[in-house]
Amino acid sequence: MAEKNEKLFDQFPGVSYDEWRAKVEADLKGADFNKKLVWRTSEGFDVQPIYRAEDIADLKTTDSVPGEFPYVRGTRKDNEWLTRQEIIADSVEEANAKALEVLTKGVNSLGFRVADPTEEAIAALLKDIDFEKVEVNFSSCSRKAKALVEAVVSYIHKVGAEKIFRGSVNYDPLRSALIKGADIDIASVVAEAKEVVESVRGIDHLRVLSVESVLFCNSGAFIYQEAGYALSWGAQWMTALTESGLTPDEVASRIKFDMGISSNYFMELAKFRAVRMMWAQIVEQYKPADINVCKMHVHATTSQFNQTIYDAHVNLLRSQTEAMSAALAGVDSITSVPFDMPYKTPDAFSERIARNQQFLLKEESHLDKVVDPAGGSYYVETLTVSIAREAWKLFLETEEKGGFFAQVVDGAVQKSVNESCKKRHTDVARRKEILLGTNQYPNINEKAADKIEKTEGCTCGVENSEKALCMRRAATDFEDLRLATEASAKRPKVFMLTIGNLAMRLARAQFSSNFFGCAGYEIIDNLGFETVKDGVDAAIEKGADVVVLCSSDDEYATLAPEAFKYLDGRAEFVVAGAPACMEDLQKEGITEFIHVRCNVLDTLRAFNQKLLK
Repeated sequence: MAEKNEKLFDQFPGVSYDEWRAKVEADLKGADFNKKLVWRTSEGFDVQPIYRAEDIADLKTTDSVPGEFPYVRGTRKDNEWLTRQEIIADSVEEANAKALEVLTKGVNSLGFRVADPTEEAIAALLKDIDFEKVEVNFSSCSRKAKALVEAVVSYIHKVGAEKIFRGSVNYDPLRSALIKGADIDIASVVAEAKEVVESVRGIDHLRVLSVESVLFCNSGAFIYQEAGYALSWGAQWMTALTESGLTPDEVASRIKFDMGISSNYFMELAKFRAVRMMWAQIVEQYKPADINVCKMHVHATTSQFNQTIYDAHVNLLRSQTEAMSAALAGVDSITSVPFDMPYKTPDAFSERIARNQQFLLKEESHLDKVVDPAGGSYYVETLTVSIAREAWKLFLETEEKGGFFAQVVDGAVQKSVNESCKKRHTDVARRKEILLGTNQYPNINEKAADKIEKTEGCTCGVENSEKALCMRRAATDFEDLRLATEASAKRPKVFMLTIGNLAMRLARAQFSSNFFGCAGYEIIDNLGFETVKDGVDAAIEKGADVVVLCSSDDEYATLAPEAFKYLDGRAEFVVAGAPACMEDLQKEGITEFIHVRCNVLDTLRAFNQKLLK
């Protein structure tokens, strides 16, 4: 009988990486390992299909513990993050009533948008709110941010809450430069920021210097860009304000990072671990008196860049995994953006569901009971270091070019992020990046025009578009296509002429239905036809505007010319696929082919121009 202490895996021989690699390459049957299994990320490094203990053997990040410098595993020895809800209301009285209501439903962090930053307004917003139990955060337009700080500080002193108040004021004088391209004077920004920091002395837990990198996330930035620019932004606050006479402890303890969360699950988890580690080491170089000020205070908000109007409930799946990434990474607080945010002011239902997403993570999944569960993971530890390297390169590059503030004034930061945004929009157009329900597997019968409400944002327009971040969601272009279809007097009909090889015609009919469904066209699918004539006749009888021939590559050589000739211009003719005989078919006058290498968006735009009236 085996010893009771014998371990199961001791009964199996160890397998080296070379042995594993040889087995995989044999299974690939000659296909290139790197092309098939290695993922080249937008962050500039490769992700391998497997990671082993030897991959992290030399990483120093694995030696740290939660709550201890450099905080890669978290700034606390617990994982009790705060659930934050942004209070949207038409008046301060209504906002207060709504805040008091949601506080009875599990929320322990509030976000107020203040239009008129006066002490009276703050008093009305905070009536009956217990500062010992709730974190309170404020934001306003950039030009009103200093007045907002003054109003909040005045109220806190008035009620004697200096030691118990917890929260922040989103003082971000760079916001107007980033989202509107407005000109700012760096010297004036630093001088005013110094006054702001000095004004909150004595209020221990009020953070007022915002690093609002969520703007980059919502503009389509890659993960390493948000991380690198966030670090550079924070370091600029440290350098500028310590040089103006403030202590490192004063500055670092007032900085709050407001970061976004994209749907790249493991990469986002690793991002927060990486920036926390790098920020601690940046602050340490300023030689603070208290090592605890090296702790990064992070609020995370789920992305709006990947939210969609069509099939909007998929937004819940996106924000759920995003919130999970941030929770596992050990952030301080999380806002789950309601699923209907892209097209209306969130209602009570969508706000409740957004809250419940975090409660599910806490009360049912118990993620708040474990600190840094990803710690030691070969994959996540490697990702953490890889992201840190790329973000650090961007940080150093920004510093060498004059620092973050100067790069914002020049528009270089905005240009860099906008280039990434453009690439991501192109990837969505080509379906290299999938938005379920929008550019892949759309609900073709859904209508969205009637549910879109025009909501007012800031009335200050873009001042310089060349220096402003592009805030267009990834789905916007496809949504414009479908909305144009909805507005058209006639909804185009696309008929699947399925014929020949059973497997190929079914696969290509499904592909083509998804393809044209992205524009909101009516799809008429079929089981199959015995002859081309039968298929074309059925299409004309149904009033088809587009006929898509769905068959196999080998059969296209004869079927496509026959169908094209018999259709005789009575509808647009499309071949599903990119057969070897494509050039021969083009000589016959067939010009439309749809396949996986197509730019779906551009192709559908061209069809919209032909078909919509």
